[in-house]
Amino acid sequence: MRSRFRSDRRLTVRMTVTMFLLGLLYVAFFAALIVLLKSWLLVVGLIAVMFVAQFWFSDKIAMFAMRGRVVEREEYPELHAVVDRLCAIADMPKPVVAVSTMDMPNAFATGRNPNNAVVCVTTGLLRRLDPAELEGVLAHELSHVAHKDVAVITIASFLGVIAGLIVRFAFYSQLFGGGRRDQNTAVIFAAVMGVSAAVYALSFLLIRALSRYRELAADRAAAHLTGRPSALASALTKVSGELARIPTKDLRTAQAFNAFYFTPATGKEPGIERYFSTHPSLEQRLEQLGRISAELGEAATPGKGEAG
Repeated sequence: MRSRFRSDRRLTVRMTVTMFLLGLLYVAFFAALIVLLKSWLLVVGLIAVMFVAQFWFSDKIAMFAMRGRVVEREEYPELHAVVDRLCAIADMPKPVVAVSTMDMPNAFATGRNPNNAVVCVTTGLLRRLDPAELEGVLAHELSHVAHKDVAVITIASFLGVIAGLIVRFAFYSQLFGGGRRDQNTAVIFAAVMGVSAAVYALSFLLIRALSRYRELAADRAAAHLTGRPSALASALTKVSGELARIPTKDLRTAQAFNAFYFTPATGKEPGIERYFSTHPSLEQRLEQLGRISAELGEAATPGKGEAG
């Protein structure tokens, strides 16, 4: 069943192209590892186990890292009521609702498909936003689930995770055990490290490009579903301002999950690093919402959705 979130063909095309390119990168990466390590069974077995672990348990990993827990309606009736209303309007399955005890105002969606999704908000977000702003944020997160880009980002990020782990393992193995290896082993280690570093860099750039676009797509879909782009713009402005007040050391632990967040845990607008950011700039997002607000006009009815 298709949800009533506005479909985005450009997002679908970008996800397809990204997965195709990453698929080619996967094949090249695995082939290089098999040639270098001379054991296809070891490479395939290790990567298969790690892929299953990340794909099937990504929601649990994210929840654990962000100190989130599933909450029932009795604990957070207003939060559940907003999610219920949005899911009814969007005609989509209700995801598991969770709350993180972090004071950092943010939200994220995770899960391998719409029937196994989790939407989590922090207590810091609940404390700072009014009901209309919270609705806008939750609509944004639910659109990620409806568009299935959460699953794509989870799969796409897997290759970068593997390559990054191999780089670290090779680096520390060479650092602490280099003197005990012969020249051939050292050459193999250097080759594995070089291939992994190149793969990590390419997958990093592909994922960042897709991630920035999917955030704009989620903003658009949320604004059209709720009919209140100004509420989402207000939430974006408020959350970005609050993040800027949080000490950098408190944000660092959350930055590994930036690709999943409503707003990245950076605490400042990016400069040159915006080209490597997981999100478009606040200015871009507000400008887009401003255009949508003008298109909808003052007569827009809150909660009015549009079929996609």
